[in-house]
Amino acid sequence: MEKDFNNFNISIALYRPEIPANTGNIGRLCVGLGITLHIVSKPSFILSSKEIMRAGLDYWENLSLIKHENENTFLEYSKENNLIIVPVSKFGKIRFDKFNYSNNDIFLFGRESSGLRESLWENDFENSIYLPMTDKVRSINLSNTVAIVSYEALRQIALL
Repeated sequence: MEKDFNNFNISIALYRPEIPANTGNIGRLCVGLGITLHIVSKPSFILSSKEIMRAGLDYWENLSLIKHENENTFLEYSKENNLIIVPVSKFGKIRFDKFNYSNNDIFLFGRESSGLRESLWENDFENSIYLPMTDKVRSINLSNTVAIVSYEALRQIALL
């Protein structure tokens, strides 16, 4: 049964992504959920590269994509549009399934190798979320984490 996504309006923001396949998968997920993808600062690859297109398949042309020159323009955009920045980090404060999601949330994810710079989320620490995991891994794959958080937001906002 297809659900109505008109009442679902979160956003995903990637800070300087490094792996084209992850960004392509995330772009495809955003198209599938009808949400916007924000790229904050310059990624480590060209957004039109064949690797990203392969992962995003032919859906990339339907993606609502906003590129922000740097952190400051992203923070300014978020403030002007009344978006609540929700940092997602293994150091987050609230477990992802205990967080109260809303349509003005913009989930900010860090780099695959180094996560989020503390200066990007130190003011939002009380609003940060994490996914539980064992100590046998440093992190969970970025595109998987974005999918988990996005579908929990969908469950709470649009499907209840």
